[in-house]
Amino acid sequence: MAADAVVLELDAPDAPDGVRQQRLSSPGRLVWPEAGVTKRDLADYWVAVAPAALRALARRPVTLERFRDGVGGEAFFSKNPPKGMPEWIETVELTYPSGRRHPQVVVSEIATLVWAAQMSTITVHPWPVRVPDVDRPDELRIDLDPQPGRTFADAATAAVLLRELMGELGLTAFVKTSGNRGVHVFARIRPEHEFLEVRHAVIGIGRELERRDPDLVTMAWWKEERGRRIFVDFNQSNRDRTIAAAWSPRPLPHAPVSTPLSWDELAGTDPALLTVRSVPERLADGDPWAAMDDAVGSIDAALDLWRADVEERGLGELSFPPDYPKMPGEPPRVQPSRKVAAHWTDGD
Repeated sequence: MAADAVVLELDAPDAPDGVRQQRLSSPGRLVWPEAGVTKRDLADYWVAVAPAALRALARRPVTLERFRDGVGGEAFFSKNPPKGMPEWIETVELTYPSGRRHPQVVVSEIATLVWAAQMSTITVHPWPVRVPDVDRPDELRIDLDPQPGRTFADAATAAVLLRELMGELGLTAFVKTSGNRGVHVFARIRPEHEFLEVRHAVIGIGRELERRDPDLVTMAWWKEERGRRIFVDFNQSNRDRTIAAAWSPRPLPHAPVSTPLSWDELAGTDPALLTVRSVPERLADGDPWAAMDDAVGSIDAALDLWRADVEERGLGELSFPPDYPKMPGEPPRVQPSRKVAAHWTDGD
């Protein structure tokens, strides 16, 4: 063992003696140089927020966003389990949009997150499913993304409108910062529908939100059409699309955290103050998402919005991410300013 390595003993209910040992090499290496946050600080952070983090992450497959040289270095995403991964870390086989399948890491205990820190992971990106039912989401996620000229405060205003709409549809909304300028709104749902139906429910909600405040909110996929508004990123609902986990750090210089909030505190929050150093103390006052698993709803009413848009308003499918195969009913994948006869027709 390297001289500067440490071994952390971590609670692990599934381990034979209830304790897991996880080695942490180079604990003093700076992960966030500007903030002075080290690899050991990151591991200690995960231990400090363990109960809340596991409520949000336990039994979920995750993608690991890794930075071998810390923030500012090259980033890469680990979907396949890294070589040399400990045998005790759980995996599950997932199906991707291309049809290929491979195993992915599942978070089942806090030692998994400390191991991820050892592997230079900064942000954990969970799928909206839990093992063993990995094809039917149990979580509806809506990403409110401020376009240039808009701020976190504007996204917070949109989130409050969204919460009201979701309540009308029988969904209990929970909110968190993205870790940057955006806002994420989540709801627990019964795992009764596959990914495409959940996507359609999100589109139905987003279109209704846009109708209620078209000057603030947009569903336009193409950036040139969004203007100075808050984009409802419906494509985050697709299979193999993920949002930073609740309580996960983010790769910005000041070591921010994607932090769950109460609705009462949303408007007055400065997300830049929610960091790896400050969030554990704040969490000591309680987890705003503690009751999420007790507030499971149905997307049926949201799907009714989708169907009404299709049947009564002539609206249909929206664009998928560019790496997706062409999907049924999808509009042509060409930005509006390039829709000219020379290289685009309705039949393309």
